[in-house]
Amino acid sequence: MRVLTAIVAATVILWATLAHAAPTRGPAGSTPDAILAWMNIYHTQPDPMAVPAAVKALSRAGALRDPESAGVYVGFVAGVLGTNPDMAAAILEKMLPLPGEDQWFAVRAVAYSGLPNWKSLLWEFSDLVPSRRAMIEKYTTGALPTLYDLAPDKDPTAMEKLQRFFSREKRREGTKNWALDLSPELLDTFWGYYFATRGYGPIARIVSMLPWSKDKDNDEKLVLGAMAKFTLARNASRDDMLLRMLKRMAKHQDKETAPILKQVIESADIADTGRIRKEAMASLENLKRYGPGSKREIATWGKIGEGAIGLGCVAAAVTGQVAMGLPCVLGGAATSAAVKYMSQ
Repeated sequence: MRVLTAIVAATVILWATLAHAAPTRGPAGSTPDAILAWMNIYHTQPDPMAVPAAVKALSRAGALRDPESAGVYVGFVAGVLGTNPDMAAAILEKMLPLPGEDQWFAVRAVAYSGLPNWKSLLWEFSDLVPSRRAMIEKYTTGALPTLYDLAPDKDPTAMEKLQRFFSREKRREGTKNWALDLSPELLDTFWGYYFATRGYGPIARIVSMLPWSKDKDNDEKLVLGAMAKFTLARNASRDDMLLRMLKRMAKHQDKETAPILKQVIESADIADTGRIRKEAMASLENLKRYGPGSKREIATWGKIGEGAIGLGCVAAAVTGQVAMGLPCVLGGAATSAAVKYMSQ
């Protein structure tokens, strides 16, 4: 029960604010929370060549060592690279080298960028990420999925097909649905990509998770669906651009997604996301008490809790609300210790 409460608590503050601040060229500071705040207002004055310095600062702070809590940074850098194809090589040249333990970050950001030449870029800079040559091999041969290999559990709508065309999304034949692991890191990555691009693509992916908020059989999907629903509503209540985007998308959703997205939009319109939070808590509690999740060991919930807590710590850095009641460390969440503590 304590772990379940922690999961929801992390979800409650998830991406709580899209800051409305004066434009700035580059982060105002070099701490992870300063960089996250800059990412939130990046669209007001994009500066792709400021990204390498931000990445190096995150590396020095240890914020890139744990992939589970670094998804937002991966998505952001991937979005910057993907929307600046002519500058991608120059950005990478300034961003690299990174310490061996952080080199995975550069590889994944390029692989997730959606650039037409992302494979050749990886090999071009492979000498600067020597500890991750095997990772490059797996991405370029298709053994590891990229962000554009993801597909919802249902056939895309006409609008989703159109969005995929304009966002250069290409799905390989034979790639299974949602090839990447279901995790808060995945949701984090889509939000990071959105912060960099303000594009339809990542939001369409998050919207496609909404039906999972009604899932009664799969705890991973239920957690992600609830988090997707809450973060869309909370961010849209503070971001007019996002709210308008969701309203346009609402006209083209299937009968399963449409009513949930309508609820998200209504909550954002009146700036009242408390009801969504309460519903998420109730759904998680019901699954925990009555559904398949109730028959699993606490370690199963602990695994989900680790990702949620890590994501919550990153969100806390954005808002400056560190006092979450969760034992976490910004820039590298100590999630294993947290879950062990709350499971006792």
